[in-house]
Amino acid sequence: MAQDGSEELRVGQARGPYDIDALATRPQELENSHLDLGSVLVPVVEGGQVTVEMSEAHQPQNVYLVTPIGRISVSAFAAPKSPGMWREVVRELAASLRDDGAATSVEDGHWGREVVAETDGATHRFIGVDGPRWLVRCVGSGPTEHADDLARLSRAVLAETVVRRGSEPFPPRDPLPVVLPPVLAEQVAAAQQQMFAGPPAGQESPDPSAQNPTAQNPTAQNPTAPDAGPGDATDDSVPVAGGALDQVAHATVYGENAYRDEPEAAAAPEVESAAPADPEVDEEPLPPSSGSAMQRFRRRR
Repeated sequence: MAQDGSEELRVGQARGPYDIDALATRPQELENSHLDLGSVLVPVVEGGQVTVEMSEAHQPQNVYLVTPIGRISVSAFAAPKSPGMWREVVRELAASLRDDGAATSVEDGHWGREVVAETDGATHRFIGVDGPRWLVRCVGSGPTEHADDLARLSRAVLAETVVRRGSEPFPPRDPLPVVLPPVLAEQVAAAQQQMFAGPPAGQESPDPSAQNPTAQNPTAQNPTAPDAGPGDATDDSVPVAGGALDQVAHATVYGENAYRDEPEAAAAPEVESAAPADPEVDEEPLPPSSGSAMQRFRRRR
């Protein structure tokens, strides 16, 4: 029990997004259930995959949970002490999406207003929650035929997300720093080396759009920016069994705009960062966490 006599707030109760300072759950307990990105700890989805997208400067730009029904990203931003920033963002975001030609609507969700944009057979849902000096935003992008299921899964992910705001001052709306786990950072460093080196002489860079010609890249630099434009947000990545440790170890690193539908945006090569599994080594995958996002999603279907 908490010191004030109230029930302790723990991950697994679907009462998030949680502020890490208010949790009884220790970060060490989340090692295999959550992807620790520094400012946010995001529950992974069983049967999904972690992917990292690189910027034009070959720096990590976006981290995604790729699932069989779509792609989810979670980002945290600095906010003023008084709540209400998400209401402002909703108006600006909806206007921006409409200006870009998307069919846009605002719906009432579990935490309040959600922005929904539909473009070329894909649906992109933006869910935001105000916290103590932070705002967290979840974006689910996938084929319109899976829009309802992806909306429930996105909410399940957000309900178990943990925000680590820290004490450093940031201007409102600035993204909070993303720190990759060491194993993932090593994979990104290897991808950076390969990207800077370029393909061998006489060999063209592979076109990531050939792997997924209808996918779209969300930008995560600004909570008001649309995370997705035209295109189908599915991915052809191989699902990974187990929890966060397995998925991070088998993460995939993509070049800039690997999810974009625009032909001119496919300049950077796609890099498979994980080594092929040794068929002679029978490794038992680490178990997923109890009460994780996919399990809760399945119970509610």
